[in-house]
Formats: sequence, C-alpha cells, structure tokens
Amino acid sequence: MVLPVNGTREALFAIVQTIVDLNARRGAPAILMPNPLYLIYEGAAFLAGAEPVYMNAEAGNGFLPDLDAVPVSVWERCQLLFLCSPGNPTGRVAHIDYLRRALELADRYDFVVASDECYSEIYLDEAQPPAGLLEAAKGRHRYERCLVFHSLSKRSSVPGLRSGFVAGDPKIMQAFLQYRTYHGCAMPTHTQLGSIPAWNDELHVVENRRLYREKFRAVLPILKPVMEVEAPDAGFYLWPRIDNDEQFTRELLAAQNVTVVPGRYLACDTPTGNPGCGRIRISLVPTVDECVTAAERIRDYIEKR
Repeated sequence: MVLPVNGTREALFAIVQTIVDLNARRGAPAILMPNPLYLIYEGAAFLAGAEPVYMNAEAGNGFLPDLDAVPVSVWERCQLLFLCSPGNPTGRVAHIDYLRRALELADRYDFVVASDECYSEIYLDEAQPPAGLLEAAKGRHRYERCLVFHSLSKRSSVPGLRSGFVAGDPKIMQAFLQYRTYHGCAMPTHTQLGSIPAWNDELHVVENRRLYREKFRAVLPILKPVMEVEAPDAGFYLWPRIDNDEQFTRELLAAQNVTVVPGRYLACDTPTGNPGCGRIRISLVPTVDECVTAAERIRDYIEKR
C-alpha cells in the first residue's frame, strides 16, 4: 500500500497516466482539480488525453472547491479527482467531512480520489493537525479509491532531495508500480538512505512549524495595515488580495527587489473568470529576518504607490 516516489511532482503526473482510460464507456475522461492549482494536475491531464475540469476555490466558497456544484454529467465522466489540503496557494484545510463527501462521490460515480497532502505537516495549531484522506477513509477495508501523496520537501525543507511516497488502495498501487517500473522512475538508493533519518525524526518538523508560526506573527502586523491579508489554516503562503496582481508583482520587483507570484499564474481561466486574478502568493520560506525585511519593503512600496 506504500510506494516511494521521486517527490510528489513525478508521482502526481504519473498517476494520471496510470489511471486514465481513454476507452472507458463513460464519455471523454475528465480529471477534476481545484483552481488555483498545482499546475502538474493540468499538464498530466492534457498529456493523458483527458479533459481538465477546474473547480474554482474562491473566498465565496471558503477557498474549497464546491463538490456539490459539479454537474452529474461531469461526475459521470470523472476518472480522477485531485484534492490539495492544505491548499496551494490558499492554505485552506479540507475538513474530514469534506473528504468523506469526496469519497461518497467516488463510490457513486466510480473514480479515484488523489489527495495531495505535501503541506499537511506545516500547520499553525499544534493541537489541530489537518485531517487526511486515509483518516477519512477509516472503515474501508483496503482504502478503496484512495491515494495520498506526501513529500519530505515541505516538512523537512529539502525540496531538492526529491523524496516522497504514495499510499492507498493496493489495486491502484499495483498498476502504478507497474507503470513506474516501465518508465524507470525507481528512487535511487542514496536518496532512500538520505530520506530515512528525515522520515524517522519529528523534532525538526516541530521546529519547522514553530519557525513558520514566528514568521506569520512577525509579518502579518506589518502587512495588515496596507493590504487585505489573513493567516492561512496551514502551509507557508499568504494569499492577499491586490488590485492588479501582474502589475503589482512587476512593480514590486523593480522598486523593492522582492519577488512574489501573480495569482493568475497559479490558476486557470474559466467561464466565470480566473480565481487567482487580484491576488498574489507570498512565500514565507526565507529566514524570519528576511521575511520581515521583505514585508517592510512590500508595505513601503504600497504606501508610496
């Protein structure tokens, strides 16, 4: 039920190639995904010959895709539902009842739920860790229709190591292992050996969370007087509202040498608009002092506009 992978990026892409069946008698295959999103979901769908279906995650629905707003005709074509909790870039955590609702729909319409949980160990309240899909699936004999994706990159701050794992339904995992074996994605032995101490130690993860809490406490009082911004449920991003995200990003870099990401670049256009427009993603990965300096420069830029 567990398979090591070369980071979640490779695994999230490969699972779509494993699952999508272009010959299914259910119409053109659809892959449902949150929007904004980790763009690997979209690219994987295109390259598998499936239709990416974007579920906008906006302030009006609590930054969680509204599962009940998806038409039945789309669910009937769905072969895979991507979830990301805590969300990138929103930081919103899906409650366990939300995850159970996703599994109910998977049972009804015969699709797989792929839960991207690589931010799940970076959260602000030590007493309230985010719920995961496997927790929501308790009672299922073999975690049918469930796959979860985890990585060392966020919890241990080692994105370059490219080390993660997938866990879940052994029937799906068997097909996934066969696919990965054919295209040569086995994790190198030295990466496995380097990963063992990181997975076995929780103290450094607790310290990581403490540092992120310190950064949020330091940065938010600087930014709140000049922009609409709140602490996330989890993760290490801020997702503030801005009048023009692309212009703001370009001018901030030129004026203050601070780099952020325009929200529209992290989301896809839909008939109801791009849910990333008018927002930017601020990452609090640098040191506390560097985050404070950057926040002060952002504030200074806004005050002088």
